Amino acid sequence: MPEVDFLGRYHTATRRDYVGRVVAHDKAECAATARQWGFDYWDGDRKFGYGGYTYDGRWRPIAEDIARRYGLKAGDRVLDVGCGKAFLLYELTQVVPGLGVAGLDISEYAVTNAKEEMRPFLRVGDATSLPYEDAAFDLVISINVFHNLEIFDLERALCEMERVGRKNKWLCVESFRDEREKANLLYWQLTCMSFHSPKAWTWIFDKFGYSGDYGFIYFG
Repeated sequence: MPEVDFLGRYHTATRRDYVGRVVAHDKAECAATARQWGFDYWDGDRKFGYGGYTYDGRWRPIAEDIARRYGLKAGDRVLDVGCGKAFLLYELTQVVPGLGVAGLDISEYAVTNAKEEMRPFLRVGDATSLPYEDAAFDLVISINVFHNLEIFDLERALCEMERVGRKNKWLCVESFRDEREKANLLYWQLTCMSFHSPKAWTWIFDKFGYSGDYGFIYFG
């Protein structure tokens, strides 16, 4: 269960006004809106979430790294738990022609407004109860989703990821290595329910039987 960083260099390229996120608006109200996972979160004002989540090709190099790491080939099946608008899944199909993909997201808005080519392969659903058969996928991924779950749901989601994956798995969550990163995470986040250090996250993974790779993003 090694740590694998696919996102770090892209995440750190974005500049963030952490204090402004707290003082410019009613943070509690913004967070409550964000957790509805609707238009406001994806395509509304930045104070509610992404501030407009559109396809721009930024996921291509990440898809290339993932395909290389896990040796993806035509005929393999990949599931993205919390796929959002499925931009990464789309890029994976471009990097590996013939790849089978599936995506699930709790947001009906995201699925409805996903990359058009991917919509037939997406479902609205919950990470704690995946509507797929045991060992159905060669790779199961989840990016910036599991920290949005409370601990009891986190256990169920990790067990579900294990159940449907027959080979490789990788997930990424927000975390902190020091007090500065912890403060910035608290300032910036809108949807988190689980706040843990890397050491605590790896303990949770082991405790709940997760055997796959993992990564973290930090707010330095």
